[in-house]
Amino acid sequence: MSEDTLQPETKQPVSPKQQKLAINFLIRFYIVFKILRLYAENNELLQEQTDLLYQNLRELKEAAPEINFKIKRESIFFNQSRLKFSLANYPIFKFLLEEFRKREIGLLTIEPEVSREELLRAVNILGQKRTSTTPFEDIVNELVQQNVERIRLEKLEASEKLPSPERSAARLFFLSILHLREVSERNKENEQIRLNTTRRLIQSIFNHLVDNESFLLGLTTIKNHDEYTLNHSVNVSLLAVALGRRLGLSRAELVDLGLAAFFHDLGKIDTPLEILNKPGQLTDDERKIMELHPHQGAEKLVQLREFRRLPVSAIHVAMEHHIKEDLTGYPRLKIKSDVNLYSRIVKVCDFFDAITTKRVYRKKTFTRSEALSLMLENIGSEFNPVILKTFVQMMGIFPVGSLVLLNTGEVGLVVENNQEARFLLRPRVKIIVDSQGQKVDGEVVDLTEVDPQSRKFRRTIVKEINPEDYGLEVPDYFLVQAM
Repeated sequence: MSEDTLQPETKQPVSPKQQKLAINFLIRFYIVFKILRLYAENNELLQEQTDLLYQNLRELKEAAPEINFKIKRESIFFNQSRLKFSLANYPIFKFLLEEFRKREIGLLTIEPEVSREELLRAVNILGQKRTSTTPFEDIVNELVQQNVERIRLEKLEASEKLPSPERSAARLFFLSILHLREVSERNKENEQIRLNTTRRLIQSIFNHLVDNESFLLGLTTIKNHDEYTLNHSVNVSLLAVALGRRLGLSRAELVDLGLAAFFHDLGKIDTPLEILNKPGQLTDDERKIMELHPHQGAEKLVQLREFRRLPVSAIHVAMEHHIKEDLTGYPRLKIKSDVNLYSRIVKVCDFFDAITTKRVYRKKTFTRSEALSLMLENIGSEFNPVILKTFVQMMGIFPVGSLVLLNTGEVGLVVENNQEARFLLRPRVKIIVDSQGQKVDGEVVDLTEVDPQSRKFRRTIVKEINPEDYGLEVPDYFLVQAM
């Protein structure tokens, strides 16, 4: 039966009562789904909850002629109407949405004549963990084998399948750059800035960092030279949230920190491009203009219409991110005082991203490891010791995105650091050049792997190498994962 037959265009909208009953049914469905993972079918608690689930289904059948639950985008629809979950029920909704997507289920239809036992068998089959590459087909076959005829499924459309975490992270990264460009343009025209969008982006960055920090740190190797300020600000925001998380900041504090880092260079909108991109050394007058951008950034943030919804720390960061730990730098403080914590965090991230980016006015582009070494030479004078040490620990001796030469003659790209202290020199690397010097799409290897015969490590890092010397584009390897 086609989707059009199940959900005709002439169908009346779902009433508030039907909405409530459909949501109550899914909540009971979720409870039985979870209990089946813990207990056998004859368990007393399971039997009780199954009775309540079936009772909910009977009430839903009386109120609605059809029962169809459809997955569409990031929502669950009941008979063509999107279900509106409350904040309290949102975790249940997200769980069901993800579990249905994992099983490639796009539509669940329950016929009115379904029995209690048939419903329980169906939920049991749906709740089983799946490791095969054809979960939907496996579920359909099991439903047939167990004579479940009154619950039918349709496969999730290819366009509705969830992208990989890496693809989602990369999309978020580029959306952030586009949003910051829009912010800059709106600020020039004195138009309202969508701070709610900015806040949601930072919240999403935090979520991705929790799930896959290494990949997001790898994305900071992306350096768009034509839009340096935008790209740089997004990189700094991402690094700052990751660092703040290591320093123990709460989720709310991390969102405020990410916002502050996102806007830290807003003042550069008014800095002439011929100064920003000047190949040679700046004159004294040009340097004075350049050093105005902290004041200009803070002023722009204060003048925003949405200023009250902006964390005060954003003003501090815009003004203070070039002030050193010993209170030198710029702008010069007339009164000796402490620099804001967020400013100190952003300073570390700002400096790291800046010196690892190729610029026309800088003779040398530092590798990621070289950058950390240089920064450690200035610990206490330029950078706060606790913050910098935490940053170095987070990035690792060979940060994600570093290229390393191995004792096998292979070249590897660091994709994840080992957090065990004894294995700091043994990250996971992707082989991109083989022992004959040929570029390859090699496997990801763990440098802690030991040869069982020799009882020695199979591979060891000899040294870090500069990708420019070998004509290798590090960002490409992270972008490929996002395709």
